[in-house]
Amino acid sequence: MTTALAARPRLTPGTEEAVFIGRSLRHSLRDVETLVMGVALPVMLMLLFTFVFGGAMDASGHYVDFVVPGIILLCAGFGAANTAVSVSRDMTQGIIERFRTMPIRAAAVLTGHIVASLVRNLVATAVVVAVGLAVGFRPSAGPLAWLGALALVAGYILAITALFATIGLAASGPEAASGYGFILLFLPYLSSAFVPIGTMPAWLQPVAAHLPVTPMIDAIRALLTGAPVDGWDVLWSAVWCAGFVLVAAVWGAWVFRRRAGAR
Repeated sequence: MTTALAARPRLTPGTEEAVFIGRSLRHSLRDVETLVMGVALPVMLMLLFTFVFGGAMDASGHYVDFVVPGIILLCAGFGAANTAVSVSRDMTQGIIERFRTMPIRAAAVLTGHIVASLVRNLVATAVVVAVGLAVGFRPSAGPLAWLGALALVAGYILAITALFATIGLAASGPEAASGYGFILLFLPYLSSAFVPIGTMPAWLQPVAAHLPVTPMIDAIRALLTGAPVDGWDVLWSAVWCAGFVLVAAVWGAWVFRRRAGAR
C-alpha cells in the first residue's frame, strides 16, 4: 500500500494549502458561538476599561486612545486560542489518520488552521477598531502609519496563532489545549496594554518591560496616535514574532511527526 501511495501523483503547489484553508474557514463560519465570543469578549473588555475604569485612569477622557492597541492584541489572543482547540480536535478525532492515506503534505493541515485564524482575527480586529471609533477612539495616523500598524498586528496574529497551533498538537485533548492557551492570554494584562509600566510596582516593572507583547503594543500605539515611534520597539516586535514562528515550526513539526506519523 505504501508503494501505491508513493506512486500517486502529487498535487500542484498550493492546492493542498488552499483546500485546508477553505476547510478551516468553513468550520469557523459554522461555529457561530466561537466567532461571536472571539469578538464580543475584547469589545466588552474595551467598554469596561473605557467607561468603568477610564475615568480613574485618565480624567481627560482620552484613555480609550491608550487602551485600544492593547485590546487589539488581546483580541488576537482570544482568536488564536481557538486554533489550539481546533488543531487538538483534529488530532484526537481521527481525521488526521484519514489525511495520512492521502498524497498531501502534513504541514498543509496546520497551514489551513493558521491562515484561517489570521483571516478571522483580522476581521475581528476591524470590528474592535470600529467599536473603538464609536466610543471615542481618535487615531491620528496617516496611511503609512496605518499600514505599519496593520503589518505589526498581522505579524503578531501569525506568530501567536502558530504557537497556539503547536500547543494544540502537543495537548492531550481540546480541553487541555484550551487550558494551556488560557494561560498565555494573561500576558497582555502584565504589559503596557492597560496602564503605563511606570505605575506598576518596582518589582513588576522589569517583567512588564521585557514581555514580548510590550514593544508590540507600544509600537502600535505610537503609530496610531501619531507619537514618535521607537525603532527598537519595531525591531523587537519583529524579532519576537519571528522567534515565535520559528519555535512553533520546529516544535510543531516534531510533535506532528511523533503523534501522527507524518511524512
